[in-house]
Amino acid sequence: MIKKQKILHILGARPQFIKLAPLHKVLHNNFKQFILHTGQHYDPKMSGQFFDELNLPKPDFNLEVSGGGHAHQTGRMLMALEPILKQHPPHIVIVYGDTNSTLAGALAASKLNIPIIHVEAGLRSYDWKMPEEQNRVLTDRVSQILMCPTEQAVTNLQKEGIREGVYISGDLMMDTIRQYTDSNKLEQSLKKLKKEIPNFNFTDDFFFLTLHRPSNVDNPEMLSGIINSLKDSSKPILFPVHPRTKKNLIQFSINIPKTVTLVEPLSYQALLTAVKKSKKVITDSGGLQKEACFLGVPCITLRDTTEWVETVNIGVNQLALKDANKIDQRYFLQLLNDNVSCFDGPSINPYGNGTSAKFICDVLLKEFKT
Repeated sequence: MIKKQKILHILGARPQFIKLAPLHKVLHNNFKQFILHTGQHYDPKMSGQFFDELNLPKPDFNLEVSGGGHAHQTGRMLMALEPILKQHPPHIVIVYGDTNSTLAGALAASKLNIPIIHVEAGLRSYDWKMPEEQNRVLTDRVSQILMCPTEQAVTNLQKEGIREGVYISGDLMMDTIRQYTDSNKLEQSLKKLKKEIPNFNFTDDFFFLTLHRPSNVDNPEMLSGIINSLKDSSKPILFPVHPRTKKNLIQFSINIPKTVTLVEPLSYQALLTAVKKSKKVITDSGGLQKEACFLGVPCITLRDTTEWVETVNIGVNQLALKDANKIDQRYFLQLLNDNVSCFDGPSINPYGNGTSAKFICDVLLKEFKT
C-alpha cells in the first residue's frame, strides 16, 4: 500500500479557513492532511461549531500567537513553527493569502526546504505601505507552486520574473460560496437572521457595512468621518462590528447615526445571506469585495487601492478613498447614494466557476505523484 504524502495547511485567520474548506475536502482521498492554526486572529466564533459548519476537523496544532506588532508576531510564529516542522515533517506546506501567518509559514518551510504552495498568489495592490502587500510578494518569492486566482495575477508574477510553477486556479472562495448560496440555504438563513436581529427590517432595501482595517479604524478622524457620513445614507445600514472597531468607536466617543444598526459579527452563512439580500456593500475587506461581486451586489471599498483589480475593471466595485489617510465625505456619499442596480454575479465573475479545489488537487497529484 502506497503511503499518502503529508500536507500541512498553515492558517491564522477566519477567511483562510473558509478557503481551506473546499480544498481539504477534495484532497482527503489522496493526501494525509494536518491543519496548523497560528492563532493570529483570535475569534471567539472559531469554536467547534465554526469548524463543523465548514465540515473541517479542528486544527492539529495551535500556536496561540496573537497580538503584538508585525515583527513580534511573525517572529513568534517562526520560532513556534520550526520545531513542529522538524518533528512532524510534511511533504508539502500550503499557505493562503497574505497574512503574517502566510509569510511565517512560507519562510519556516523555505528554511527547511519543504515545498510551498501559495494559494492566492500573484495579487498586487502596489501599495507597499500595506503589510499584506509585503507578505504576499515575499511569499510568492519563496513558493514553488503559485495558484493564481486570475490571469492578471499571472501577469503580475511574469513582470517580476516568476514563470515556473504558476497556475490559474480560480478562487477557492468561489467554491465555498457556491455551497452556501443555494436558494434553500439562503431562505433558511434569512429566517434565522430575522429572529436573531429583530430590530432590523430585512424586508426593506438596506446597505451592508464592514470595517476593520487599522488605517480606517485606528485613526479617530478617519473613523469618525466614515461613521458621520452614514447619517445621510438613503437606506438603513446593517453593520456587523469587528471587536477592534467596536473598541475604537467607544474609545473615540463616536456616536452611531440612527441609519446604522450595530450587530455582533455574523457567521459565514449569515454574512453571505445578508450581503445577497442587501442593495450595496460598503467595506474595507479584500474578501468581501469578491463575495459581493459573485453575489451580484455593487460594492464601495473604503480604500485607495485594491488587489482585486478585476472588480474595479468590470465596474462592480468603486474605491471610495482618493487619499488613504482621509475621507472626502461628499464623494463617499455620492457613491453611497448612487442608484446602482444589482447584477447577475455569476455571469461576470472573473474568479472562476467554483471548481478551484479540484484544479489544485489535480496539480498536486501531478507535481507530487502519490
